[in-house]
Amino acid sequence: MTRVWWREPFRMFQTNLREVDAGLDVEKVLDHLQGFGADAWLLSVGGILSNYPTDLDFQTRNPALAARPSGDLVGDAVAAARRRGVRVLARMDFSKIDRRRAERHPEWCFVDAAGRAQVYNGLTSVCPSGDYYQVKLFEVLAEVLDRYEVDGFFLNWMSYNEVDYSRRYWGVCQCLACARAFGDVLPTGPDSPAYPRWRRFARERLEDLDARIRAAIAARRPSAALILGEHADIVFHEANNAVGRPLWHHRTSEHVSAAKSHRPDVPVLVNAVGFVDMPYRLAGEEPHHFAQYLVQAISRGAIPSTYIMGTPDVSAYECLEVAGRITRFHRDHAEVYRDLVSEAATLLVRPDPLKLRGDRLAAATAEFQGLYLALLERHIPFDVLTEDKLAAGPLPRYRLVVLPDLGPLSAEAVAALDGYAAAGGAVLATGSSGFDGDAVRPRCLPVVRRLSSRDSEEATRSLHLRDAPAPGRPWGFPVPVVGAFHVVEPRPGAETGLFALSRAPYGPPEKCHGHDELDHPGWVCAAHGEGVGAVLPWTVGRGYREVGLSAYREHFADRALRAAGPGIAVETDLPEQVEIVLGRSAAGHVIHLLNRSGDAPQRFTRPLPIPQAWLTLPWAGEGWTVRALHAGRPLDTETGPGGTRVRLPGIGLFEVLVATR
Repeated sequence: MTRVWWREPFRMFQTNLREVDAGLDVEKVLDHLQGFGADAWLLSVGGILSNYPTDLDFQTRNPALAARPSGDLVGDAVAAARRRGVRVLARMDFSKIDRRRAERHPEWCFVDAAGRAQVYNGLTSVCPSGDYYQVKLFEVLAEVLDRYEVDGFFLNWMSYNEVDYSRRYWGVCQCLACARAFGDVLPTGPDSPAYPRWRRFARERLEDLDARIRAAIAARRPSAALILGEHADIVFHEANNAVGRPLWHHRTSEHVSAAKSHRPDVPVLVNAVGFVDMPYRLAGEEPHHFAQYLVQAISRGAIPSTYIMGTPDVSAYECLEVAGRITRFHRDHAEVYRDLVSEAATLLVRPDPLKLRGDRLAAATAEFQGLYLALLERHIPFDVLTEDKLAAGPLPRYRLVVLPDLGPLSAEAVAALDGYAAAGGAVLATGSSGFDGDAVRPRCLPVVRRLSSRDSEEATRSLHLRDAPAPGRPWGFPVPVVGAFHVVEPRPGAETGLFALSRAPYGPPEKCHGHDELDHPGWVCAAHGEGVGAVLPWTVGRGYREVGLSAYREHFADRALRAAGPGIAVETDLPEQVEIVLGRSAAGHVIHLLNRSGDAPQRFTRPLPIPQAWLTLPWAGEGWTVRALHAGRPLDTETGPGGTRVRLPGIGLFEVLVATR
């Protein structure tokens, strides 16, 4: 059976066209696109402006189409791309309409709590609950499908527009269609008690709309893909920068992994933005920054895409040179990226933002990010899964599941975790994960009950945990508790450790003494069925994220290895700045080695060259042949009691190893 085209590796280039770009030279753009290594073109087609002669009275023909002899940019582009074997994907944006149509159809529009429409640069935001999305959108898709042989659609800004382009917060839409569908008094924003329920409502409404759009496209053209949310044919992620937003260096890897862990057979497309921020769209992204978008994407099995404003001749961003090199690497090694899926043995669960809010969400995110860094730096390959997918998640694929300060868990998630541990898996919970009041819901966690919580800055100040004393270090190696510490009653017979030292005065220096040894453990571990349950009832990840002591990383990673047993980490003498991503594809076993030495505060710099090193393959057996694709040569191997050791070449930005037998 022939597979649909989007299940094969491809590479995309997006020209996000301005109104004045409708006269572009399609052959010139296609020359650039193919030289770049791309074979799919995301072209602005309709919605706010139609770059074709639409006959629908609620759509606006781009007046600049008059500059084209044909009067039809989409028709010219599709015809030229077909001749060259390039696929055309239609970018649509139904989030806004012009003033004339907003006046005619106020029932389509966003309304805030004060009764105002959301207007930005003369355009009015539309509400997904109204008939513009629910009815008219489908008429536009039908018109495009009937006229043009496009290969798919991407729908931009499919959301309930709480925030506009200037990041001004407008609140929750109060239109009559929303009120009718919600069935209760609508919240106005995050401070309203009903806001979490509205967030779930909005997500479900958009998922339902996505499913109907997908069905409508498939009914008319089964060979056309929908690029959108997690239930589309292709999951979309935009990798971008923004002025004023703290940089999380691993955002692209994290989002791709979360999507692929949930549905490993569904393509994820990473559309990497070539400019700094929408207001600063003339300034190209730092090349070292942009390169990380694409290497993180391909290492996790995603489709690389580059996004520019306008056309290549007017937006020749400096990051496009490295983007083209990575895109062509993906093209030249398509077999390596065909059906590439993870082979990590560890799963890190990401907090659900619909469950947590404000400071609590920030704390859980810091815990997640600290554990993310600890696993990466200790060369423990891992995948990410969002908390709401735990109940139906792929837990049996993993040897270790890590729960980072998640708080109470759903009954479905508790049942899934207990079943997973009973069957032989290891569950490691940190912070408040699994605690609900004084109760501990997952039976696999070796805690009878929670006795108390220290979860404020003042309550944990001067609180330390220590290893067992040893000769020459009577205090062990104490680490400070940052964030929260939960006093728990261990299950009888459980292994315990990392006991607390009571708080003592921390000023003036003359009074800084008096830490007493307590019987409050910071580590509890015990068997559960065929598996293991373990608890670090404190925020070890948050400590690492916010303070940076390597002791946090070592405490967590060592206990993760103790809970899961040997084999979840890769044995190597590579430095901690090299991220190891394990996978399997049509080409064999695949190891991506990403040089993260350029990660710096709020930026990426040129990564330092990594010298030759060794790595032991994580797969058993003899007779392995290993090739380094970036170096372009086979690698020396030797087999011993510990497995097959590979001598690695020096690493620049990244290296890819393919191992076969």
